[in-house]
Amino acid sequence: MTDARALHDRAIVVDGLQTCLWGRPIFEEMRAGGLTAINVSTVLWENFREGIDYVSMWKRFLRENDDILRPVRSVADIHAAKAEGRTGIILGWQNTSPLEDKLDYVEIFKDLGVNIMQLTYNTQNYSGAGYLEENDSGLTGFGREVVSEMNRLGVLCDLSHVGDKTSADTIAYSKAPVCISHVLPRALHNVKRNKDDDLFVACAEKGGLVGISFFAPGLKAGNDATVEDVLDAMEHVIDLIGVDHVGIGTDFSLDRPRPSDWLLWANKDKGTARKLTEFGSVKINKPEGVRRMTDMPNLTARMLARGWGEANVEKLLGLNWLRVFDAAWKPVL
Repeated sequence: MTDARALHDRAIVVDGLQTCLWGRPIFEEMRAGGLTAINVSTVLWENFREGIDYVSMWKRFLRENDDILRPVRSVADIHAAKAEGRTGIILGWQNTSPLEDKLDYVEIFKDLGVNIMQLTYNTQNYSGAGYLEENDSGLTGFGREVVSEMNRLGVLCDLSHVGDKTSADTIAYSKAPVCISHVLPRALHNVKRNKDDDLFVACAEKGGLVGISFFAPGLKAGNDATVEDVLDAMEHVIDLIGVDHVGIGTDFSLDRPRPSDWLLWANKDKGTARKLTEFGSVKINKPEGVRRMTDMPNLTARMLARGWGEANVEKLLGLNWLRVFDAAWKPVL
């Protein structure tokens, strides 16, 4: 029988999105959980200046914790992180709000190391609609230019919190693969935050990736969910689009209490307007068996227990993400 811990330790493990309370304790937990690379995507409503501040904060974190962290700008950097026993940090956003209305800013932030940009976060911005916008009118004219600029520069476009029509428009328009970095299937639990199967199929047909989230409100069992519920969701998506197009996007927000100022801000439109969801204040449990990064080896063990096989488990843990990064981080004209 395969030694699950040995497989986990040798695998490249990529988490498609986290929004944790960043600091040395979380960075040490990344290493304890065997995470090779993480998209640290906590930009939600920031403007240009605040987007610059986020880059500056991470430059400091990387400098002060370079014994266990390293910056990622390429797939080669992720392989290097694995070889060095460090965790690679991928700078990402959950909104293109730091671009404001300036198309030229895409290149500025790409030059600073921002390699993943979610097109919208929950509501409307210059590019399109989030999933909680009352009228999803689709990808805007400016949004088409933003997506083209991401393609030209090698920025991966994320559609997790994006409205269904805007998501479909973006998948169809983009010349490069896109991702839905942290999501669950609406077919198993019909809530707005989840996405329909047809979007998963469209994403995969363009070479993209669907990252399965650990967010309990998106699982039918809610706060009673376990690692098996997460894997049920993963299995549904694998059966739908194939094992090569599925990965992990935990959506961990570890060490951020509910309520907290940050989570209350996150769940207001633009951070200051109407309350969009109750997620900032209600109790939300992580699924039993995968509640911390230190539980990630258990995820690997449970995948193997389902008979998915070592090669497929390694794809799901991280190799699929590497394929999409390799395609999307190269300029596509």
